[in-house]
Amino acid sequence: MTKRALITGITGQDGAYLSQLLLDEGYEVYGVVRRSSHLGVADHRLRWLGIADQVQLIDGNLSDLSSLVRIMRDVKPGEVYNLAAQSFVASSWQQPILTGNITALGVTNVLEAMRLTDTDARFYQASSSEMYGKIQEEKQSETTPFHPRSPYAVAKLYGHWITINYRESFGMHASSGILFNHESPLRGVEFVTRKVTDGVARIKLGLANELRLGNIDAKRDWGHARDYVRAMWLMLQQDTADDYVVATGVTTTVRDMCRIAFQHVALDIEKHLVIDPAFYRPAEVEVLLGNPGKARTKLGWEPETNLEDMIKEMVDADLARLSQ
Repeated sequence: MTKRALITGITGQDGAYLSQLLLDEGYEVYGVVRRSSHLGVADHRLRWLGIADQVQLIDGNLSDLSSLVRIMRDVKPGEVYNLAAQSFVASSWQQPILTGNITALGVTNVLEAMRLTDTDARFYQASSSEMYGKIQEEKQSETTPFHPRSPYAVAKLYGHWITINYRESFGMHASSGILFNHESPLRGVEFVTRKVTDGVARIKLGLANELRLGNIDAKRDWGHARDYVRAMWLMLQQDTADDYVVATGVTTTVRDMCRIAFQHVALDIEKHLVIDPAFYRPAEVEVLLGNPGKARTKLGWEPETNLEDMIKEMVDADLARLSQ
């Protein structure tokens, strides 16, 4: 019998790569999409991967429990991946209530829709390394205390704990992946890695002369989204639900990440990079470094793409896009 998966946030970076993986594994893939005036271009990531005609998109919204109940009854999925969120940290200070409604309460709505329809589906929640915030340990694991430093991180922490609560209260196979920063050519241009690779490509092509960034001394643990969605899938193949840190175990400054991008196209970073205080966060997260030991041991998961190769792939993709 063909496996059937339902993905919220299917038109995002992770949703697109996860769809590709699941299709390769022989799944029927369904995705929840909210009604938007941009619906005609919303599936551009799926089209970029060449799989748009292989997934089925269904109207729904994380803030509307009734739509989620309807979708669960109609699709009858065996696996549910909740990737939808207001996911841009900077926007969460401007839209804290929206972020709470979608990124936090939206998780409850998905879990409740599953509970109300008596589904035996397995559930994956996309938790975030931003929940650690003001770090309490040098290397963050599943047992490291949380100290969120943005409305986004606070909302993600709610989603993380409500997933654990439904697992313990109702016996649901509900797992959370505490994913550290993961990027790709499909990353939104508002995120720093893609902002850098797009900016470098524009400078190389003569379309811009400078790249403006905020705190370039912040350190992050960056991996490739293609590797990280594989960890999501592996979590739902386990007999017992659990929570896992997914990371590379290597931290790099924004400055060094920029250097890789500029060097790839033979540009001098000092001539084009501008520090702009307007891009500093109200409360900065200075360092994030994950300990993926549990995922490696229990899931057999290893990242396959290093930071340098990923940034080069992203710069090349942006050069190709802009050249068109």
